[in-house]
Amino acid sequence: MSNSRTADVSLNETRSHDIPETNVWKDFLSLIKVGIVNSNSITTFTGLWLALFFTNQSFLGSLDTVFFTMFGSALVVAGSCAINNYYDRDIDHLMERTKNRPTVSGRMNANTALWTGVLLITVGFVALLMTTVTAAMIALFGAVAYIFFYTMWTKRRYTINTVVGSISGAVPPLIGWAAVDANLSVMAWVLFMLMFIWQPPHFLAIAMKRCEEYRAAGIPMLPVIHGFAMTKRQMIVWVVCLLPLPFYLYELGTGFIILATLLNIGWVALAFSGFKIKDDIKWSKLMFVYSLNYLTIMFVSMVIFTLI
Repeated sequence: MSNSRTADVSLNETRSHDIPETNVWKDFLSLIKVGIVNSNSITTFTGLWLALFFTNQSFLGSLDTVFFTMFGSALVVAGSCAINNYYDRDIDHLMERTKNRPTVSGRMNANTALWTGVLLITVGFVALLMTTVTAAMIALFGAVAYIFFYTMWTKRRYTINTVVGSISGAVPPLIGWAAVDANLSVMAWVLFMLMFIWQPPHFLAIAMKRCEEYRAAGIPMLPVIHGFAMTKRQMIVWVVCLLPLPFYLYELGTGFIILATLLNIGWVALAFSGFKIKDDIKWSKLMFVYSLNYLTIMFVSMVIFTLI
């Protein structure tokens, strides 16, 4: 009996060490995937800023629009992520990066997570209605695409899940633009395409790094089903498709076109290097890091070049 009790105590201690220290606020941030909320806020703001700039509207004179746009879009994204966590709680324990989410550990009740998501989306939608109906409807479409088309339909069934998920991830700059100008210009749609094309190579890099975890969870990511070679070829195709996009943003100036083109060429070169680098996981990590820096530099520079 004493040996049994000792084993139980040791097991409990091991489990307690596996679960990081947390609190209600940290659990909430984990539920809404705050990193995704923050990155989407950057692209939303860029769309909003460019719309203000190219329609000759004052930023300071539009602070109410700025507030409702940023607040509303962040809540819609957060709510969508919360519902994603609610739905995926049955498989998240199988993956290292998701096993400690509050919906998996039991620190948060499943229904609480679900209704938190619904509430956040509702409040965010209402906030965006304070800008334009178009912005609110685009945000709602993004939420529907992420929750139903990606999370519930394609994620566990098809390797094209990454492409489907990219639709929702590409709408934030459209939301930002539409909040200022409901008549979406060509530039607004180029921002959408930039985000849409950027996501598959970004998430496929993650899928390569976490291939065995996705396999264990039964998620048919491309590297799981078709292997690394096929995944690399598809990543190259997506990255190459980014090459012409900066030229559609010529109104931002020659400096931006040069910077964006250099970033694109650098990514294309890194993508092709995947057939020379023997360590696939190391290469996928390089692709992942480059993609994060690419997105940040690209969208921040758009704002900067309007100030020069």
